[in-house]
Amino acid sequence: MGTLKKKSAETFVKDIRKNTRRIFTAEQKILIVMEAIRAETSVAELCRKYSIAQSQFYKWNKEFLEAGKKRLAGDITREATSDEVADLRRENARLKEALADLVIRYDIVKKTSDMLD
Repeated sequence: MGTLKKKSAETFVKDIRKNTRRIFTAEQKILIVMEAIRAETSVAELCRKYSIAQSQFYKWNKEFLEAGKKRLAGDITREATSDEVADLRRENARLKEALADLVIRYDIVKKTSDMLD
């Protein structure tokens, strides 16, 4: 019965850690990786300082380097945010309306000039 309590306590602690995990912004991740690149402190010290696992740091480091490599290779495609997509759709609708208005005006001018000839 003692191992059952120990297991549930371990599970409880793991659940707490999982549910209270800190979320780092992209900027924070970049700063942490850049701090390691400057080599002022070891990776182990950095991970202790920011309370992250070394595996997490190395994942961020790999993503950072891959993004830099893609950018330098000329691959500048990225995912658009939902706000950007909504803005582009509004702009697209506005341009379609402007084009339709110009086509109608052109037809009117053309018919008027045909009638005058």
